[in-house]
Amino acid sequence: MSGNIVDEARAWTAVQKRDRSFDGQFVTGVLSTGIYCRPSCAARHPKRENVRFFARAEQAEAAGLRACLRCRPNDVARDEAAVKRVIDAIRSAETAPRLDELAALAGYSSSHLQRIFKRATGLSPAAYGRALRSERVKKALDGGGTVTGAIYDAGYGSASRFYEEDKMGMKPGVWKNGGAGVTVHWSIIDTSLGAMMVAATDKGICCLSFNEDETALRKRFPKADLQRGGAAFSELFAQVVRQVERPGRPHNIPLDVQGTAFQEAVWQELRKIPEGETRSYADIAAAIGKPKAVRAVGSANGANNVAVLIPCHRVVRSDGTMGGYAYGAEIKQKLLEKERG
Repeated sequence: MSGNIVDEARAWTAVQKRDRSFDGQFVTGVLSTGIYCRPSCAARHPKRENVRFFARAEQAEAAGLRACLRCRPNDVARDEAAVKRVIDAIRSAETAPRLDELAALAGYSSSHLQRIFKRATGLSPAAYGRALRSERVKKALDGGGTVTGAIYDAGYGSASRFYEEDKMGMKPGVWKNGGAGVTVHWSIIDTSLGAMMVAATDKGICCLSFNEDETALRKRFPKADLQRGGAAFSELFAQVVRQVERPGRPHNIPLDVQGTAFQEAVWQELRKIPEGETRSYADIAAAIGKPKAVRAVGSANGANNVAVLIPCHRVVRSDGTMGGYAYGAEIKQKLLEKERG
């Protein structure tokens, strides 16, 4: 969707799903009530015949519609500008700014800033700052730096402060050294797609694969303590099974994964692909601002340790053919069929 053109089929699907990722791309005019809304508006869905889509709020107002007081669609641009100012402030700060300082910069209350920031980024401002610092640590490690040096260069006052804040998974030294000192609980569970191996640390799922066994898990985490998953992990593993059987559903399953900054950018983009839809490797490369990195996107796709939860099965070749999949084209096809069915 760009310019003055709105793909009405995609727009209506986005409205039905209240997909916040489409906020700012178009507005929904409801002719029976005379208002226009964001795609994500929580109000009851109108009948399709009463809906007209507009690329911009100004077009809806020119057609005689007024902004919804519930979702405030004419505030999208203001919200986006505020979020950008806050992100720039977090990135440039040597120490983590307080929420009230960021709210004053944005011109919003603290609670409203929290709400719009999380809607735009998926994280609170504090969590975004932690993720940014954690990413800087990983970049330094990827460049061959020491763990201690990476922590201080990323802006942490002490190593203990990093370990208190880090919510992204294994500590960087552990991540770099094959899971040393970490206990990984695992199980093999029958699913409609075949035998699924699922493994988790205390922080979240670290591996989801098909038709693999403990040997494959040992290659991923050669220095971890591998234990069969017990009762403490039964509910978490049950959530994973439900997600595999219905892979299009949104989920909040905690993940404990680590990758390079490039890999994590690719994985984040994969999670934005709507259920049942596909994107090419070139599409993903362009979306992360690296249009020439098509092969690297393929490699990042292959480095994904948590199939389905990070949906690498939604990536196909530019000609629309299936392309490769670590667990076979048949499982990839079945996953897409489940999402579309």
